[in-house]
Amino acid sequence: MKTHLSGGWKGAEMKKGFDEIIAKVNECKKKKVAVSVAQDAAVLESVAEAKKRGIADAILVGDENKIKEIAASIGMDLTGFEIIDEKDDIQASLKAVKLAHNGKADMYMKGLIDSKNFLRSVLDKEAGLRTGGVLSHVCVFDVPGINQLLFLTDVAFMTYPTLEDKVNIIKNTLPVARACGVECPKVAPLAAVEVVNPKMPVTLEAAELTRMNKAGEIKGCVIDGPLSLDLAIDPEAAKHKGATHRKIQGDADILLFPDIHAGNLVYKAIVHMVNVKNGCILTGTKVPVILTSRSDTFETKVNSMALAAVVAEEMNKGK
Repeated sequence: MKTHLSGGWKGAEMKKGFDEIIAKVNECKKKKVAVSVAQDAAVLESVAEAKKRGIADAILVGDENKIKEIAASIGMDLTGFEIIDEKDDIQASLKAVKLAHNGKADMYMKGLIDSKNFLRSVLDKEAGLRTGGVLSHVCVFDVPGINQLLFLTDVAFMTYPTLEDKVNIIKNTLPVARACGVECPKVAPLAAVEVVNPKMPVTLEAAELTRMNKAGEIKGCVIDGPLSLDLAIDPEAAKHKGATHRKIQGDADILLFPDIHAGNLVYKAIVHMVNVKNGCILTGTKVPVILTSRSDTFETKVNSMALAAVVAEEMNKGK
């Protein structure tokens, strides 16, 4: 089977997608997710599906009466789910994150709590998931017409990353790519153009990241920047623009955005205009953190747990 994108035909036989990620999850030891303020129908539906598919079991922390009431309303069987009753949302988030902090859960998931307070639990000095490094967000997309998975970062957490931040974002994203089967990811520091322009600081930083990679200062990947988005994801664009000398010719794995505006706009354009599969996690933490939005689909929440599970397995290899 072949698919069409931007005027070019690409073979899809070797494509790796979320089906492969979920298959990989089933080869690992079953993971456990701690859910912060679990009394939410969409979250409960997703953890029930994750349990059904063998992705993860869940510890539900929150108002037990409301959890049971919502579960009954959606026809969810709570047999096999551990429930920790805590009616105060802030305390529930602290109890849930502590489970991950103490190794009783492999990943941590946002429920019916605002992002600000959820992140406060992640960053809590005593019970949180700090590692001393920079935190960043990565979205993994399975896009029709593109053979490789795309790892978009950072589209939701870090606003205006410095050069040092970008180095850390890359280092946070590499284990995610490896967990998804990409051993030596190709990283494209994106800009509006694919040449260095002194009047465009983003291109200077992209060139410096490329130099650092070549000098062995950033290992485990191939970095080629600055690159425009079309050169990063479309081989036909690389041919038409005479960019066949570049290390990345439409086959980038990791798309590194210059700031949150560019990343968020591309993320939402893909989600709302293309029939895609995607999952998102927060990285740089002790365990993967599932920071989904209430507007995210049921499938995105399930995919995010699958992504977190394979990343947790990858992180455990170093322990």
